[in-house]
Amino acid sequence: MDAIEALTSRKSVAMLEEPAPSKDDLETLFAAAVRAPDHCRLRPWRFVVIEGEGRNRLGDIFAEALQKREPGSTEAMQEKTRGKPLRAPMIIAVIAKVQDHPKVPHVEQVLSAGAAAQNIMLAAHAMGYAGIWRSGSPCFDPHVKEALGAVDKDQIVGFLYLGTASRLMPLPQEPVADYVEHWSD
Repeated sequence: MDAIEALTSRKSVAMLEEPAPSKDDLETLFAAAVRAPDHCRLRPWRFVVIEGEGRNRLGDIFAEALQKREPGSTEAMQEKTRGKPLRAPMIIAVIAKVQDHPKVPHVEQVLSAGAAAQNIMLAAHAMGYAGIWRSGSPCFDPHVKEALGAVDKDQIVGFLYLGTASRLMPLPQEPVADYVEHWSD
């Protein structure tokens, strides 16, 4: 698949199954990730690959975080939260490793990590995999951040759920003109 086709045909897929990217495929995904725009070559990212039993541990962490955030959460809510990482055979947590820098504001470093995440999603699609970028409360939860090694100003920019699409859904056509404005003299 060429680059333009990958860019214009990628879509989020929530229903995922095996196979997930192989070890060799992961090398390619990360090679694409580190080509993201990166002012002053700070390399403000870290990638945590979660698969196998690690998904259960992540589910436990998500449930613990929910209990801390919402002490009144029911057991059913905690179990639902615990099962979320099992929706895909592989998850990559993308963490923005934010540092103080005189030329590169924090927001720019987070955006760079987001661009690295998008490169992973596009590369996975081009390789025949499917996925969905999930965020929500776990990205901002101190318990989850600590468990994944995000410290100080670091931010989890997303959890990339990867695998093979369980079923193919049609790609909706986006009316791009609705989002474009041209300025001229």
